Amino acid sequence: MATVVVEAPARVAVAPVRTDRPVWWREILIVVAFLVPYDLIRAAASDHRGPALVHAQQVLSWERHLGLDVEAGLNAAVAGERWAEVATAFWYAGLHYLVTPLVLLALFRWRPELYRRARLALMAATAAALVGYVTFPTAPPRMVPGYVDTLIATADVGWWPQHDSAGLNQLAAMPSMHVGWALWCGLALAALSRHWWQRALAFTYPVITTAVVVATANHWLLDAVAGAALVAAAWAALTRSPRRARP
Repeated sequence: MATVVVEAPARVAVAPVRTDRPVWWREILIVVAFLVPYDLIRAAASDHRGPALVHAQQVLSWERHLGLDVEAGLNAAVAGERWAEVATAFWYAGLHYLVTPLVLLALFRWRPELYRRARLALMAATAAALVGYVTFPTAPPRMVPGYVDTLIATADVGWWPQHDSAGLNQLAAMPSMHVGWALWCGLALAALSRHWWQRALAFTYPVITTAVVVATANHWLLDAVAGAALVAAAWAALTRSPRRARP
């Protein structure tokens, strides 16, 4: 009589997914250990205005060729309107350093399995931005004749300085990580959202931030595009969930 051999079903290898909550004090150390050298490297980038102004004119010429030179119009619409100057100044100087940590905290609290990958994406994009600051120092529009520095115009109501130096390299305009970090916040908030309107609302933050950094003459529109592209690429590459291996 023939013997029937029944084989056990093949096991499916599953890539391990870390679902444990990160340790809060370790995460603080990681963020601080990243931001300190980031600020030092950015501050050490070239501070010679000559090359930076040349690069600014190059960026402006590219925008004119593409029909994207909207800086002068937006800056003129804000400059002279006190309420608009103050509102955009507070948005530019405050939300960048307030919203991002709060979104990191929200991911840490409610999406720990996404938090580590999202934090890594933010750090990777920010580190890549340093390459632009070092190799392509670019002056912002406010250093080019014809634009109004609205933050200086509103320094009497805020904590920002009354001159064009805030302790960091002011020629690090390309790419704009104000916009990059804002897009990261939008992506993270969308991942935390349950409804389509919440996801749509999340992306109003990077859109408004882009308008603010351009209207205040702190960035060219292409700076914003470059910053957003860095974050979008890092998010797409680093936040995807691990896939299960095939048998």
